[in-house]
Amino acid sequence: MSSAKEARAAAAAAAAGLGPRAGGGERRRSPLDQLPPPASSNKPLTPFSIEDILSKPSPRKAPPGRAAPSPSPPAPAPAPAGTAPGEWEDEALEVALAGAAARAAQDEARLRAQAKRRLRRTSSRDSARESLSEGGEPGPEPPGSPKGRGHDRRSRMGKGRGLPKKGGAGGKGVWGAPGVVYSYQEPDARDPNYDESAQGDTVYATVTPELEEAELEKNVQPMVLEYFEHGDTSEVMALLQGLNLGERRGAVPALAVVLALEGKASHRELTSRLLADLVGRVLTPDDLAAAFDRMLRDLPDLILDTPEAPQMLGQFIARAVADHALPLDFLEHYKGRVDCEHARAALDRAAVLLRIKRDVNHLDNVWGVGGGQRPVKHLIKEMSLLLREYLLSGEVSEAERCLRQLEVPHFHHELVYEAVVLVLESTGETPVAMMVRLLKVLWETGLVTLDQMNRGFQRVYEELGDISLDVPLAHGLLEKLVDLCFEEGVITKQLRDACPARGRKRFVSEGDGGRIKE
Repeated sequence: MSSAKEARAAAAAAAAGLGPRAGGGERRRSPLDQLPPPASSNKPLTPFSIEDILSKPSPRKAPPGRAAPSPSPPAPAPAPAGTAPGEWEDEALEVALAGAAARAAQDEARLRAQAKRRLRRTSSRDSARESLSEGGEPGPEPPGSPKGRGHDRRSRMGKGRGLPKKGGAGGKGVWGAPGVVYSYQEPDARDPNYDESAQGDTVYATVTPELEEAELEKNVQPMVLEYFEHGDTSEVMALLQGLNLGERRGAVPALAVVLALEGKASHRELTSRLLADLVGRVLTPDDLAAAFDRMLRDLPDLILDTPEAPQMLGQFIARAVADHALPLDFLEHYKGRVDCEHARAALDRAAVLLRIKRDVNHLDNVWGVGGGQRPVKHLIKEMSLLLREYLLSGEVSEAERCLRQLEVPHFHHELVYEAVVLVLESTGETPVAMMVRLLKVLWETGLVTLDQMNRGFQRVYEELGDISLDVPLAHGLLEKLVDLCFEEGVITKQLRDACPARGRKRFVSEGDGGRIKE
């Protein structure tokens, strides 16, 4: 029995690499000696001593015609001292069995990995063959060839099932999976390959962006100021139609009225005509009503620049209602709803004008007649009254203001002519001195230019013969007036020298036959 146990222990020791020492000693190593020593120990990592390594014979190759001797089986290792033979044999057997199981597990894992790799290769080849058989067209090169390896869409990391990405419908230069039919898609204008000419009839339209508030004022204000010079409403309408006013159409009449409030009476007349012509073509009555509503709310600010703004705005409203640019019930919406006193003053002014002129279709004279549009006889009458009032009051500033309100700078030569004739027809020295002072002030302020002054005196020189029929002393009075004006710097020396002077004619006595003495 003991001999059988010793035989099994020796076989297990031989399988585990445990054998007798080269010296043939009786001492056997314990299974614990097979474990690696700890890191802090000076014991060598090898289970064999230096004597074992040196005494172990080195294997030599057998010469070519001679068989190599078979190694002799190792002798069973002796049991270590102080250990029972049975215990040592059991421990050695357990260690041998554990090592054999570990090696078997490693071999099994290696075989499984090889089987998986072989399965992946076969599945990828089968999928390539199936795609070729279904498509009927030659596909890429085999994965093994260098040429086809660059076009292979399978993962090279060894992951996945080895199938093409996205079922063969993805990748560069691929337009989808084989056999897939796509429906019609509308062309996208943002597509870089979009061909506009291939889409049928093409309609080109110019799109003008809507003007902002600052841009609107920058574009409309020069139009209105230029309109005050030429007075052509059709040109203003053509320019406004070229702009995209959008929801800011009501800002155009408001800007025109504000500029007219700061201008002359003729500018306000032109603005009223412009508003009447714009309604129905560029503006709607609602746009104009919104503009006046905005100006009524802004009256406290407008008064700072134009103290008469409430009365003028009321006249604008009355004129717009009379021109049918505003609805007739425009004033009715504000009854009992206005808290601002300036707005109430404007609305009251409009109501009074409409009540007075209720039988007249248009309030054409609400701003008076403009300077260039007045008849010549009317202007002559106005200037004659201006000069007569000046001779009575002696206020030069009032006369200057009245002349400016006439707004006829091209007709100021008539004032000079009427002033000189009025002096010739009057008596005394006072009218002469007052007219010289008035002409001097008008000359110094630039209200009467040099050209207008020269034309006025030349007209008197040309008509002096007719004037002398009514005023026999006209030549002497004219010479005196011309000399005073030259001394004050009103006229030039050339104009003074051009003054006609009647020579003295002495007649001979009655006995000479009425001949004129030389």
